[in-house]
Amino acid sequence: MTEIDANIDGLVPAWLTLPDIAEQLGVEVTRVRQLVKEGQLIAVRRGENRALNVPADFIKDDKVVKGLVGTLTLLKDDGFTDEEMLEWLFTPDETLPGTPAQALRENRGTEVKRRAQALAV
Repeated sequence: MTEIDANIDGLVPAWLTLPDIAEQLGVEVTRVRQLVKEGQLIAVRRGENRALNVPADFIKDDKVVKGLVGTLTLLKDDGFTDEEMLEWLFTPDETLPGTPAQALRENRGTEVKRRAQALAV
């Protein structure tokens, strides 16, 4: 969990705190912390109080967005840091169209994963 760069922070439209996510998922905050520890969610420290925050786009219909965990695993295997993953997920790509994070929310995860695999060197 790292402090987020201001440029990457600006790419992410909205953030949720870990207690907010716990409430949406209907689980304890400790479970959300475990999801972060396991790499199923990315949390960064931001704001004046340096609270842990997760992009709001990672949660949809009270669940972790379908395809996110696999995409994060692929990016981590490619050597991406948490910040680099956030930058990639939230940078617009006109060939998608939109951002990879939007594509995942719209159930277009196959294309996002294909692109993440293509990043492997």
